[in-house]
Amino acid sequence: MSPAGSINVWSIVFTSLRTRIAAGGVAVALAALGATAASLDKAVALSVEGQQSTTHVFGSTVADALAKEGITVTDRDLVVPALDQPISDGTEILVRFGRKLTVTVDGQTGEYWTTAGTVDEALSALGIRAHDNAALSVSRSAVLGREGLALSVTNPRGVTIAADGATRTESSTAATVGALLSALGVTVGPLDRVNPAPDTALTEGLAIAVARVEQRTWTETQPVAFATTRKDDATLTKGTTKVATAGVAGQQAVTYTETWVDGVLEGTAVTGTQVTKPAVDKVLLVGTKPAPVVTGASGSAPSAGNTSGAGLNLANAAMWDRIAQCESGGRWNINTGNGYYGGLQFNSATWLSVGGGDFAPRADLATREQQITVANRLYAQRGLQPWTCAWAA
Repeated sequence: MSPAGSINVWSIVFTSLRTRIAAGGVAVALAALGATAASLDKAVALSVEGQQSTTHVFGSTVADALAKEGITVTDRDLVVPALDQPISDGTEILVRFGRKLTVTVDGQTGEYWTTAGTVDEALSALGIRAHDNAALSVSRSAVLGREGLALSVTNPRGVTIAADGATRTESSTAATVGALLSALGVTVGPLDRVNPAPDTALTEGLAIAVARVEQRTWTETQPVAFATTRKDDATLTKGTTKVATAGVAGQQAVTYTETWVDGVLEGTAVTGTQVTKPAVDKVLLVGTKPAPVVTGASGSAPSAGNTSGAGLNLANAAMWDRIAQCESGGRWNINTGNGYYGGLQFNSATWLSVGGGDFAPRADLATREQQITVANRLYAQRGLQPWTCAWAA
């Protein structure tokens, strides 16, 4: 220790020395800290969707560098190096975001995510089959933007076409049968038949047939039958009729159409009818007046060939004359050998069933008056129904 009142030189020296040493330590610490900060700061090169930039990052991984720049990625995006990889000064980071690609291949649609830059790259990366000659709705070199893209791919299909007597094989990307025929210059007329239909989708191995159809028409003049109208008439006896208006056939023009398919007649049909002359309907008056009462013959029956007036009934004689005129030309003794006899054309069975045997074995052997008498007997039973020429009454 220094005596009282003396100055300790060595204390002053040591104090000064400590002060200097302390001051130098701070400088060293600051220098060391600066060196550490410099070592943590990394200059990183970013390429985001082709846009180049440089950023300084204190983090240690790729994820830190992207976070520092506010870049958010998902598992659909491409990041190289991976997010968990370390970074150093000069590290280059590539980022490409995923795009939604909707692809329809030959009618089958699928949705995909890709980071490819062009359509061609995407198809290749996704393994989607697109023939070199396939038809694409957009160019193969089209750039895929982040908004995505809808794309259709039509691969060529091999088909056969039979038309005009020849068959050929074609490979085409046409969507339908009709589009293919148009592309090949195969004209289809309004009557021609295409099988399958023109709007059928084209598929591999499809067989297409075109049939040429021709139609030929002509017109014929044909009769139009008249109708018969029946009207009651109280002036005519029941069972009798009378023609008030004769029926007249009309005329019509009938159009026929033939259909020819590849030169072979398929069929003929009526395709039009036009009446050129209307028919005139027949008007037939039908008697409603009660038939007269027939008085039976009295006394003994006359023998065959009896020509006297005994037992005769000549009622309606004028009517029977008209019917006879129609039935036999008014020849009361006619026998043509057809099984019907006399003016009113009795057959033997009917003649005998109503007592014709009273006068003769057959009607042609009896007189007019005798035949009229027998006719009145039959008329009383059956009216005029047995006579074909009843209308002449």
